[in-house]
Amino acid sequence: MAEETTANIRQGERRAFERSIELLKLAQANGRGSRESVEALLFVNRLWTILMEDLAHAENGLPDSLKASLISIGIWILRQAEDIRQGRSEDFKPLIDVSETVCIGLARN
Repeated sequence: MAEETTANIRQGERRAFERSIELLKLAQANGRGSRESVEALLFVNRLWTILMEDLAHAENGLPDSLKASLISIGIWILRQAEDIRQGRSEDFKPLIDVSETVCIGLARN
């Protein structure tokens, strides 16, 4: 039963990352400041905020080193997203690449 729940959670996380990647690609195509950009950055911000909050809970069963690494990635993602939002960057590609890597990792588990 617990394995099913964990599998369902991972599947939901993977779907969220797939949606994030889709939105980021649309944002890249339409440029910073576009409606697609605003939507993608908001989604990424919400996704990583939720993930980092979950990773910070003691009940999260992942190894501490993995949790710390994912939180570090989340902080980097949020900074990159803010740089785009503030006009300090216009490149969505690093966000897409990291999100794809995380999504692949979720698919393996």
